[in-house]
Parts: sequence; C-alpha cells; structure tokens
Amino acid sequence: MKKVSLFQIILLCLAILLIDITAFYWLQSITRLIDSPILRTVINVLFWLFTFGLITSILVLKITLDNINPIRKQKLISRFYGLGILSFAPKLIFVIVISILYFTNFLFSKSESFLFIAIVGLLSGFLPFFVILYGILKALYRFKVYHEIISSKLLPKSFDGLRIVQISDLHLGSFNYKYKKLDSAIEKINALQPDYIVMTGDLVNNYAVELRGWDNVFNRLKSKEGKYAILGNHDYGDYSEWKTPKAKQKNFELIQHFYKKIDFKLLMNEAEVISKNGEEIALIGVENWGKPPFKQYGNLRRALLKVKDIPFKILLSHDPTHWTEEVIDKTDISLMLAGHTHGMQAGFQYKNLKWSPIKYKFKHWAGLYKHNEQYLYVNRGLGWLGFPARIGMRPEITLIELVDNG
Repeated sequence: MKKVSLFQIILLCLAILLIDITAFYWLQSITRLIDSPILRTVINVLFWLFTFGLITSILVLKITLDNINPIRKQKLISRFYGLGILSFAPKLIFVIVISILYFTNFLFSKSESFLFIAIVGLLSGFLPFFVILYGILKALYRFKVYHEIISSKLLPKSFDGLRIVQISDLHLGSFNYKYKKLDSAIEKINALQPDYIVMTGDLVNNYAVELRGWDNVFNRLKSKEGKYAILGNHDYGDYSEWKTPKAKQKNFELIQHFYKKIDFKLLMNEAEVISKNGEEIALIGVENWGKPPFKQYGNLRRALLKVKDIPFKILLSHDPTHWTEEVIDKTDISLMLAGHTHGMQAGFQYKNLKWSPIKYKFKHWAGLYKHNEQYLYVNRGLGWLGFPARIGMRPEITLIELVDNG
C-alpha cells in the first residue's frame, strides 16, 4: 500500500477546510430564508462539527496508522475515503454551481435570482450526495451479468456454444468477512451454467489472512468442465511492508494454496490444453504483467511454448495493457480476458455508450474490444478497493459465449 506523507494529509485537510468555508459562506445566503434562528444555529453547528470531526479523524488516523493491524488499517482507510468523498464532492459541486449562478445572475431580476440560486444550489449539493450514498450502501453489491457472444472461424466446431464465466478483482479483504454479501453473485454464476469459470486476478487486497472462511463460499461455485485462475498485481504482497522476505513469500504461498482449496487451477505462465471430440483449444494463464510501476511477472513466451500449434487460444492476463504491448499483431491469441481497472468504480453507461475517468489512463478499460480478428474483454470487477462505492459502474459477472462462424 502506497504511503501518504503527513504533509500530503495536511494539504488534503486544508483543501477540505477551504471548500467547507466557501460552502458555508454560500449556505448562509440560503439559510437566511429560514425564519427560526434556532434551526439556523443547529444547521451551522452540525456543519462545522462534521467538518472538524472529519479533519481531526483523518489526522489522528495518519498519526496512529503505523500501530494499527494491517487488515483493520485497510478497513479504516476505506471508510474515511468513502466519508471524505461523500462530504467533499457534493460540497465542491455545490460551490461551483452556486458561484456560477451568482456571477451570472444579471440574467434574472433580484428576487428571481435569489430563489433560483437557492433552489438549484441546494439540488446541486444534495443530488450527488444521495448518488454517492446509494453507491456506497446499495450499488456496491448489485452484481450485473454482462453477456458477450464472440465468434471466430478458428474455433473448433466441438466448442461451438462454449460458455465461460469470468470474474475478476474480488479484493476479498474489502468485504471484511461478510460472506453473505457474495451469495447473490454465487447464485447468478451458477444459474449461467458455465462450462468453465475463470478468475482474472486480484483475489485479495494484500494479505492471505483476508481469505479466512471464503473457501466455504467459493466451493459452492459450479462449472461443468473446470475452474481456472491467474494472479493480479495485488496478489503478490508488493503493496505491504514485511518484516522479512520469508514472511512475504509465506503470504504468497498461502494465497496460491487457497486456489487449491476451492478447486481452481492456478495458471502461472503456463497453458492448459482442453480437448473435446478430438479437437483442441488452449487456455493460457500468465502472472501479472503491467506497465511500470506495475511489475512484470508474466512470461507470455514461456506460457505459449506447448500450445503454439493450437489455432484457438484464450489468454488470461490481469492487466489490459498487456494486450496492446505483447498480444495483438505479435501472437495469434484469439481472445484475452482481463480486469484490473474496475472501471474506476465510477462512470456512465447506457447501451453502447460508456465513459469513466479511467479511460484517460487505460485505453481499454471495460467491455469488449476488437483488433482485426483478436478480441479483448475487460471485466469491471466483482469487488472494490479504496473507495467503498460503485457509481454507475456495477460489479460485474461476465458470460462469454464462443461461437464458430467458420
């Protein structure tokens, strides 16, 4: 986990304070409409109690962070992250909107502008507040199934109609051992009657201890033919401080062992040949490969060694940047399944339209992409990390159906 300096925390607190001072200034213009001085005083007191309570809590958390249990630390940071966004974003939008309205109020008469500014200003603050609150309390566990049909002339006829369910980025530490939160996801996956289930990395946030008890949940997953998995950047323990290299290695081994407990075969720079009626396809899995600062444990060349002559290949690789860097135009891999981006856990999607701020970092960040006859699918993630919400970017279960168009 990347460390944040005390100086950066102080800057964050000053930013919160500055926005709150500005928001309070504009709020006074609106609360003048309230006749009761007691009610106005209550609103003002609650406003500043929340502000100073949040700032004080952030500073105390930073000062005591090193002495907190790592799992509890993750939970506290996520909670304050969510609380901070829930407080900061609506006030920032409120300040921007009401400032614009104020400086353009020459379009209205004095009485009209005052009422208009008050109503629109309040709506601009309350609307994002309730959207974020919904994302935290409800949307986080509203799992959505995306169904994609991928056709290829290279697919052997025996595999026509093959159903693969992909899940990715579970980040089980974020669920804080609330096993029932995934019940509906397990039910949705089993209802799809998949031939294969694949996990494409980031099973944990950092630690193997996050997996305690989850084997009872994942052992309920059913597939007709098999279950496979790969590792993501969070599964190596690279974002934590370890007392010794041996402790880090032990953590890594325990994560690998968990896959055996839940009957998933972990593919680490290797390939599995899948046969049916004398025909074959290849399922390839590489360790995490990403652009720096993400480490490149993956070795695609090694993984391809024994399946070079198999025409239809499916690659499991956590980071979608791997597709452009080492897959398309450099291999004959037909389909790559990735995750990693989470769709930033926030964005906009309607039919074929989709947008998220993450698009400015990742060219391929959610859904299906095609280059010539090669496909990439980027799963939006089943879990969450950091910001404890999903806003317009519901957690995803992907059903990939393969079709022979030869």
